[in-house]
This record gives sequence, structure tokens and C-alpha cells, in this order.
Amino acid sequence: MEAVLDRLIVSEPGYRGGRPRIAGTRITGADVKQWYLQLGMSLEEIAATYDLSLAAVYAAMAYYYDHQAEIERSIAEDEAFVEAMRAQQPSLLQAKLRQRSITL
Repeated sequence: MEAVLDRLIVSEPGYRGGRPRIAGTRITGADVKQWYLQLGMSLEEIAATYDLSLAAVYAAMAYYYDHQAEIERSIAEDEAFVEAMRAQQPSLLQAKLRQRSITL
């Protein structure tokens, strides 16, 4: 099993932040996890939608379950970063929409 995962799931420094991804794509294991567990897509749907082999999608989920704590920590760090950026740079569009609704 390890040899299959090593062939289908790769991690390269400087490419998608060194996060584990499906070989030959920019799709990370965290992406597949989000689509499957949070958006409710089937693994077959994910494979068809993103033109991936079913084996690669299953390998991504196997990798996720094998490294769940590490991947969840990475997702949480990404979400915290996004929130910090939002706090530092508020949306100009949202400000205009708020202003517009106040004047209407």
C-alpha cells in the first residue's frame, strides 16, 4: 500500500506549500477531504469532476486518514491566515455595499 501512495501522492517543497497532493496535479489531499467530507461529493464525483483516476482520489483519502492531525492543523493554519488577512484588509466591495444600503 505504501508504494501506491508514494506513487500517487507527492509532496515537493515550493509547490502548493509543500502540501501532499495528487501527483501531476495541484489538488491536495486537503482539497479532496473538503470536497468529500464537507461538501458531500462522492469520490467518484470528485474523480470525474477533476479528471482524476479513482485510485488517486482514494489514495488522497487514505493519505488524509493516515495523516489526519497534520492535515487538519494545516487547514486550521490556512483559515487563520485568511481571517488575519481579512482583518488587515477589509473588502472595499463590502464597504461600498454597506454604504449603499445605509443611504437607500
